Amino acid sequence: MAVIVKYVVERNGEEKMTFTSKAEADAYDKMLDMADELFTVLSESELIEDEAKQEELSLYLAKRKDDVLAALGAKRKPAPKKAKKEEPEASSDSDSEAA
Repeated sequence: MAVIVKYVVERNGEEKMTFTSKAEADAYDKMLDMADELFTVLSESELIEDEAKQEELSLYLAKRKDDVLAALGAKRKPAPKKAKKEEPEASSDSDSEAA
């Protein structure tokens, strides 16, 4: 018999998600905290009256935290990952003529 450790993220007595890693569970819990705060901000505005849409948008924004922070100028957008095999750059005659 194997012993399996599971980390359960619970909100208001309801299980939200189960993880095998404490770090993943903590990250998910933190994302839910952000979504709760964003929901509060959205509910204070009159832009979206549907509570389900406010919740959906707040979860979406919390999941895309890095993109939101970059859009607000609070964080630099990460550089795109380079492909494993890069093709050699073709020399461009138009670049050398423009210089």
